[in-house]
Amino acid sequence: MSANSYLKELESEAIFILREVVAEFTNPVMLYSVGKDSSVMLHLARKAFYPSRIPFPLLHVDTGYKFREMYEFRDSFTKEIGAKLIVHRNEEAIKKGFHPAKNGIAKCCGALKTQALLDALSKYSFNAAIGGARRDEEKSRAKERVFSFRDSFGQWNPKSQKPELWNIFNAEIDENESVRIFPLSSWTESDIWNYIKHEKIKITPLYFSKKRKMVLKGKNLIPSEENKNSDLTEVNSRFRTLGCMPCTGAVKSNATNIDMIIEETITAKRSERETRIIDHGSNSMEDKKKEGYF
Repeated sequence: MSANSYLKELESEAIFILREVVAEFTNPVMLYSVGKDSSVMLHLARKAFYPSRIPFPLLHVDTGYKFREMYEFRDSFTKEIGAKLIVHRNEEAIKKGFHPAKNGIAKCCGALKTQALLDALSKYSFNAAIGGARRDEEKSRAKERVFSFRDSFGQWNPKSQKPELWNIFNAEIDENESVRIFPLSSWTESDIWNYIKHEKIKITPLYFSKKRKMVLKGKNLIPSEENKNSDLTEVNSRFRTLGCMPCTGAVKSNATNIDMIIEETITAKRSERETRIIDHGSNSMEDKKKEGYF
């Protein structure tokens, strides 16, 4: 099987899932983080419903700590394609100055991400939320179904998920239940980058290497915006994954174009999420998902 035909199979499966969501659920939404997976997912949605507009809004859960380049790309690109964008923030927690250094990673993430997401889904009565998580990213995500059922509190129980056989998805939900849908479940990091190259998908420049001012913390390169009083070093670096500035590290890299990123990805021996601080510590990703995180 050629690389292009393999990508076409992945694309076809994802488009089928997106169309199933629109056919089965009354009020779906697509979570848009501005990262590479979100960019691929948004591209697939545009393809799935072309020439019509995307039949659901995009939801960006904003913690207030995203990279400046992410905000710029989010606003310009959604305006360019005419997508309806909803930005939701936990304003109460933001006013209290929640920050991982002040409140701890678990509490900060719980307030600015998990609670903000649950509040947004409740406020707009969304019963299906489409996300870009992939099974190869992290061990708890490897347990996920494509249709991931959540209880009335938005919580995930891996033992109560419905079986999925031969791409037959059970979309029946009880009152107050909701579903998270992952059209990119079967994709790998390499698949994402190869598809971005094949389809010429626009992405934020944070993924490409350039000299950036960083602070070295252990093995992590932390952006200088979060460490203004620390010793800074200019490093050729890029981000393999994107999140909040205080909790997202960069990697040393000379990859200034897609082909170089693909080559780096193929030879990488560690997960792209190794640099996401929220994945480490006592409050694991699985714990967060059980609390309602994506």
